[in-house]
Amino acid sequence: MIPMNLSEVSEFTLLGFSEVSHLHHLLFVALLSLYILTLMANTVIALIINCDNTLHNPMYFFLTQLSCLDICYLSVIVPKMLENLMVGTIGISRTGCAMQMFFFLFFGVAECFLLAAMSFDRYVAICYPLHYTIIMNSRVCKGLVAGTYICGTAVGLVHTIITFSLPFCGLAINHFFCEIQPLLELLCGNTSPSEIQVIVVAVFAIVGPFLLIIYSYIHIISTILKISSTESQQKAFSTCSSHLLVVTLFYGTASSMYLRPKSSYSASVDKLLSLSYSVVTPLLNPIIYCLRNKEVKGALRKTLGLKENSISNGISAWLV
Repeated sequence: MIPMNLSEVSEFTLLGFSEVSHLHHLLFVALLSLYILTLMANTVIALIINCDNTLHNPMYFFLTQLSCLDICYLSVIVPKMLENLMVGTIGISRTGCAMQMFFFLFFGVAECFLLAAMSFDRYVAICYPLHYTIIMNSRVCKGLVAGTYICGTAVGLVHTIITFSLPFCGLAINHFFCEIQPLLELLCGNTSPSEIQVIVVAVFAIVGPFLLIIYSYIHIISTILKISSTESQQKAFSTCSSHLLVVTLFYGTASSMYLRPKSSYSASVDKLLSLSYSVVTPLLNPIIYCLRNKEVKGALRKTLGLKENSISNGISAWLV
């Protein structure tokens, strides 16, 4: 059967988790619970930072932006996923699919560059502590954040416009949202140019910021190792540990998704990886910063009137 050119089609079909339809209700409850918990956790972090004057500094300004990005990033994907789990295979308009891809790329790429901006903040704080307040002033911080959104917008627009200007020879997207790779599978003819486009975007949006982070931490570690006091070394490392954990989680899943060879592509593996960076990582980010950051825990205790170790114990029990 010769595939038809469906470039003018007005609607795609999202297959979602059709291969495990018997688990749909269980997955719905689990994902809805994770979604609500993630929204609550990131909202609380953002509100606590905005309400506590002691946390009004560049590091926590970036953390607020990270929480906002995680909320938006999650909300682009999860509602349609939950609908899919409730009713099975669902349709999504061509415009809706294009917008979902754009915002998915926009928030994802913005988060990549925001993590790089956060590493620059730690680099200045540890390597140039006496000049920190001068270098990381309000104008610079806002400029860095604006830059992350500009990069996200550019990548999202270019990639979405190019992809949806190409002819499609299929309607069924074997995924729970309009992900890049499953859409490429639906394109007519030779998809090599589009695959090269994905690689270029991945290198710019993932590898580029990651190299900036590596560069920052090479200098950070080198500076810390020169400190004579062990206590000061531990304190310096502690200010970076939360950020390093978040970077490892985000870049680990994103790189395994977009930088692996096409021959290793599998729809089931693709969905699992997408779940990990679109649902699990945004939930873990605020937990990591709460568990490993004394200032955030202190602000939470002060706001909620909790005792010394109740936050850590509560979150630990919740995770178990």
